Amino acid sequence: MEYIVVIIAAMLAGIGTGLVGLSAATAMVPLLIVLCPTFRGEHGAYMATAIALASDILGSAVTAGVYAKNKKIDLKHGWLLLVCIISMCTVGSIAAYFTHQQVLGGFSLFLCVAIGIRFLVKPDAKDKPTHDGTVRLSIKEIAVSLFFGLTIGFGTGFFGSGGGMMMLIVFTAMLGYDRKTAVGTSTFIMTFTALIASVSHILIEPTILLECWDYLLISIVTATAFSLFSARFANKVNAKAVGYITGAVLFILGLVLIFLNYMDRINMTYFAEFWKLFGTYIGYIAALAAILLIIRYTTKVPDYIFRKLLHIVAFTSILPLVLGTDIWWIAVLVQAVLLVLVIILLHVAEKFSFYKSLFVEKAKHEVIISFILLFGLIAILLAVFWGGFGPEYVYIAVTAIMAWGPGDAAAAIVGKNLGRHKLSGPHIEGVKSVEGSAAMGITSFVCTAATLLLFSGMALPTVLILSLVIAPVAALVELYTKHGLDTVTVPIAVSVVLGVAALL
Repeated sequence: MEYIVVIIAAMLAGIGTGLVGLSAATAMVPLLIVLCPTFRGEHGAYMATAIALASDILGSAVTAGVYAKNKKIDLKHGWLLLVCIISMCTVGSIAAYFTHQQVLGGFSLFLCVAIGIRFLVKPDAKDKPTHDGTVRLSIKEIAVSLFFGLTIGFGTGFFGSGGGMMMLIVFTAMLGYDRKTAVGTSTFIMTFTALIASVSHILIEPTILLECWDYLLISIVTATAFSLFSARFANKVNAKAVGYITGAVLFILGLVLIFLNYMDRINMTYFAEFWKLFGTYIGYIAALAAILLIIRYTTKVPDYIFRKLLHIVAFTSILPLVLGTDIWWIAVLVQAVLLVLVIILLHVAEKFSFYKSLFVEKAKHEVIISFILLFGLIAILLAVFWGGFGPEYVYIAVTAIMAWGPGDAAAAIVGKNLGRHKLSGPHIEGVKSVEGSAAMGITSFVCTAATLLLFSGMALPTVLILSLVIAPVAALVELYTKHGLDTVTVPIAVSVVLGVAALL
């Protein structure tokens, strides 16, 4: 049975390497540590990582060879990254040996899911302008190569995973490579990093070679064959289709393996609590979303009003999280899961015509970015003040969001319709008015006071004093925040004020 698992794992590893330059360990290590008893004991994850790295050597080499034939390898601007990565592989291997294996194995499971999400959200890197032909590295390229080269090199040796994906991102997003050249160059580098890291692993833990030589041989042969096949395939098909398929497989595979790995530790009470809150939360969002759809397609509500209605749904979503459970980490987990689902769904929906008519965006991906900022901030605030400070301080997280949301909507509506006295300055972005800022302050005062009375248990005089302090802070921060980041800056400013007040 273990041989079948090893073969399947090596097949997935080879396909990932050939298609998008993924490290073999992205798929192999999670499968081996979850489904093979051989890799569950002492240093089991370390041994699985070593086998995955060994499988990467020839797999990356043949993949790089295919891309080289198509002239898709460029080391003129990537040689420094190569040197840094190679120099840190051995250091990472030594550190991994002394790391608790549950930490090492657990990371590989969640990394598999994270990389799957990355491909689903962004299946292909856009081609950037190519280099002007000069060989000399710019200051930016040197800085990027040093920082990411050292960190990726250590991570490759330590985890045996993630190096290929990280190199792909660095080459495309920061060094200006097109996707195929990035894959070819990264797999070329992976050939050497995998060789160095796997040798280091085997020298540190010789039982890998003595006890698992059969698994090692099977993995190398299988991964190499499928890397060659998939690399040839990748040069002939649509890159986005490859990205979506890779993302879906890794995402589903990671979730299944996480469940299998932690199944015996799942507390059914917590499991039921999670699904109860998740169902309530989804129901809340779905109900308000249905109302918004009716409003959008049956009325002539202005676009800026509809945008603020969307904000109301978003910022009030903290209420069912806080009121629906007494366990902070379940609330945070529900928020994180929903955020992932929302990102994936909106990214897919962007490709359809109805999306542009439903959401009037000022910039590309504006809605997705707004959800990431707000939902991510809510999760962080709940984790810090509810989980870190204690349940008696959850009011800080709720108040921080409620001090911003309604006030931001009021500022936009009042400023748009009644703003006569304009505000301008080097630190003020766009068209803002005295009337809009006043509406922000007044609304923030009312909502802050109401939230503190409901959630904090403070006396009325204390609530009024705090609200009088917070209201102008929220209005000023909103006034001087650029690029629409008041979603983050105002709640953070309010939470700092409340945090200091709580400590005092």
